[in-house]
Amino acid sequence: MEQYEEANARMSQAVNKYASDLAKVRTGRASLSIFDNVKVDYYGSPTPINQLAGMANPEPSLITLQPYDASKLADIERAILAANLGFTPNNDGNMIRIVVPPLTEDRRREYVKQAHVLSESVKTVLRNIRRDLNDHLKKQEKDKTISQDQMHTALDEIQKITDKQVATVDKLLKDKEAEIMTI
Repeated sequence: MEQYEEANARMSQAVNKYASDLAKVRTGRASLSIFDNVKVDYYGSPTPINQLAGMANPEPSLITLQPYDASKLADIERAILAANLGFTPNNDGNMIRIVVPPLTEDRRREYVKQAHVLSESVKTVLRNIRRDLNDHLKKQEKDKTISQDQMHTALDEIQKITDKQVATVDKLLKDKEAEIMTI
């Protein structure tokens, strides 16, 4: 039925967004994904850093940014400072080096809490999608466009899809939590 495809598509989209949000939560290692939301003013338009500079992660605690246009070095550095990511860029005139300090135990716990908050919010989204589809099915049954048996079968199937997506969210959270707490 089209409801199953719609449920799967909408829930998968929510889980994919959650996975990308979760990737931005900092771990003990330096990750290039922490710059995903940093925009640099490039001739009047906000442009993602990865379009203005080559990004590398040569060591677990070091990130290097090599601008394609050397004149934008100061702008990139300013954008990183303005993003308030918790570290200071070092500009040597050719590239920007960012040393990512190791996380303290308290900071790790704070990031785990942040991951849990993201997890709960996506689970709420999944439940809202399930509720919308269930309401639609009940309305169809009330309007006599589907039988009661079809409605109950569809409700069960949508619940199975929801359970599968929630299990995916739980696994992503568990993996991220282990990654954050690993020293």
